[in-house]
Amino acid sequence: MNIKGAILLRVRIAFLIVTLFVMVVIYRLVDIQLVDGDHWRQRAEEMSFEYKTIEATRGNIYADNAELLATSLPFYQLAFDPSLVNNDIFTSKIDSLSHLLSIHFRDHSSDYYKKKISEARQARSRYLILNRELINYQVKEEMSDWPIFRLGQMRGGVIFERRDERHRPFRSLAQRTIGYFNDNVGVGIERSFNEYLAGKAGEGLFQRMAGNNWKPVNTYSDIRPQDGYDVQTTIDVNLQDVAQNALLKAVSRYKANYGSVVLMEVKTGEIRAISNLTRTERGTYAENYNHALGSSNDPGSTFKLASMLALLEAGKVKLADTVDTGEGTIDFYDGKFTLTDVKKGGYGKITVQEVFEKSSNVGIAKLVTEHFGEDPQKFIDIIKSTGYGKPLDFQLLGESVPFIKDPSHPTWSGTSLPWMSVGYETSLTPMHTLALYNAIANDGKMIQPIIVKSIKRADKTIEKFESKVLNKKIASTETVEKLKDMLDGVVQRGTAQNIKNEYYRIAGKTGTAQKLIDGKYRSQRYYASFAGYFPADDPIYSCIVVIDDPEGWNRYGGDVSAPVFKEIADMIYSKNLSIHDAFSPDLRAHEGTFPVIRAGKLNELNELCNLLGISNHYSDQTEEWVRSDVENNAIIWKTNHQDNGLVPNVQGMTLRDAIFILENAGVKVSISGKGRVVKQSVTPGARINSETTIKLQLG
Repeated sequence: MNIKGAILLRVRIAFLIVTLFVMVVIYRLVDIQLVDGDHWRQRAEEMSFEYKTIEATRGNIYADNAELLATSLPFYQLAFDPSLVNNDIFTSKIDSLSHLLSIHFRDHSSDYYKKKISEARQARSRYLILNRELINYQVKEEMSDWPIFRLGQMRGGVIFERRDERHRPFRSLAQRTIGYFNDNVGVGIERSFNEYLAGKAGEGLFQRMAGNNWKPVNTYSDIRPQDGYDVQTTIDVNLQDVAQNALLKAVSRYKANYGSVVLMEVKTGEIRAISNLTRTERGTYAENYNHALGSSNDPGSTFKLASMLALLEAGKVKLADTVDTGEGTIDFYDGKFTLTDVKKGGYGKITVQEVFEKSSNVGIAKLVTEHFGEDPQKFIDIIKSTGYGKPLDFQLLGESVPFIKDPSHPTWSGTSLPWMSVGYETSLTPMHTLALYNAIANDGKMIQPIIVKSIKRADKTIEKFESKVLNKKIASTETVEKLKDMLDGVVQRGTAQNIKNEYYRIAGKTGTAQKLIDGKYRSQRYYASFAGYFPADDPIYSCIVVIDDPEGWNRYGGDVSAPVFKEIADMIYSKNLSIHDAFSPDLRAHEGTFPVIRAGKLNELNELCNLLGISNHYSDQTEEWVRSDVENNAIIWKTNHQDNGLVPNVQGMTLRDAIFILENAGVKVSISGKGRVVKQSVTPGARINSETTIKLQLG
């Protein structure tokens, strides 16, 4: 055989082998597809099924008055199984469905959706995500009535995959306190009460589809999830709004590093408002950290309340005792440490009460070192015995551990006692300080602040929380009463006179501490605060306001933090008729020969007095509406109302006159009772706006 014939033979043999191989492959493909196809498809489906977790719907978080603070809203992703639809229905309705999809999502043309669905149907796809944009429940209901989709999941192929998303109706209000919880990471109530809110997950059968997507099969074997419990907080939405807005104005004005405010009910320990605002890189403020609970600092002069408590409880001083503060400076530790007072030249010789009211560093340090210098541990023991400086075991996670130094600490030195007496070398959060001030307002009983009052399922209470009593009596009744007098004096005569007002009394203490930065106290960087309660004679609320590192020349607690306290207190007073006096002394009827003349229109009251023979006179610049005052045996008319955009004082007036004045001022009025006006729900002098409504109580 020649070479040419040999080559040709080899080519023919190779061709026959390749042809035989191709025929075998074709045979196997036909066998798998047609003969054993059902078997292998069943095996593939069995391998692509898996039981997966079905998350429970998270419980709601409510305010004290049942307003929603956080809830889970259902959203849906739209998917489609085009293989389930009858040919005639698909052919006749696909154009209408594609058109509706294009109109709703506004991202592609109807031709695009038609092509996408048709190709998936031709490829026998069992799962097609039509659009990844989530839709709400109302839209889902509308889509359920669309062509093809109206046949349901089994015949129409439509798949609505639920995705719950957390929603806060009041947005940033108490945002950090409400918190969040995602992937085992969270803060606030959402994190601290996740065990209740999360519910119990279920389990369902899912099928793996193209693109590693999972389609729910919805079988009877699915285990339904158990929805989470609801959490009811103690927060009052209206007071939270007042507190947060007041704080925001202050931190913005002073360009502070952060600000914090906590408002608590004295008797119950229930927190009605809590706000924490931190300066962002853009210069705005956001709730991203709970400073009230987590930020420990030297409290400054608010600690002087504890120092005075120790002095009084040990029987070392009386309020009338005098202290020589000299020219406002005092040296300790062989002249290596000097304390000074704010007032240049000092306060000279003043009483113990004045030492507190004027917040004299020299006076406090001098008293503490004189009476406890030989036994500083006794000073520490008295303070710690109150409960101040101990963990509160607060309901939210993240409470900073309080610290009050004692002589056993390695950093204790000769300067520690005088330095601590005025609020340094300690580390306390605003919440810890508030607990002490609230105890004074509460006649010496220290209670645990709480922010969650119950766990519920619908209207059924599952668990209830109440404040624990941390100390039944932090000091003797005599000491507590003296401390109350001192706190009242701070506002009446001391460092917080700027928040004194004629309608109700505030008791509290200012605090200004130099900030500890890189191990050194900075003289021009301050931690300004005010802690107290109101009304001073019958406390209902306690409150603390902290402004960290305010800018400007006036950066003390009395100038920066106290006005925030007053703004909050004013708003509460104006809306709470129960804490108003029925009549101020100058509004009550005068005994003797004078009739009940309180307030009204000048010409009418003047004519009435003249007819009765009562001497009456005008004061300077008297206006049309007046209020009566008595001097000797005559009535003096004084201006009662001027049209200046502020809420007028109508107490003591007849209803007719009161309504005339208020409605002309643009104020809405509601009334209860009979007689003259004895109370008005909005404080005179408040700014009138378009929504101002005043409730008048007659009697």
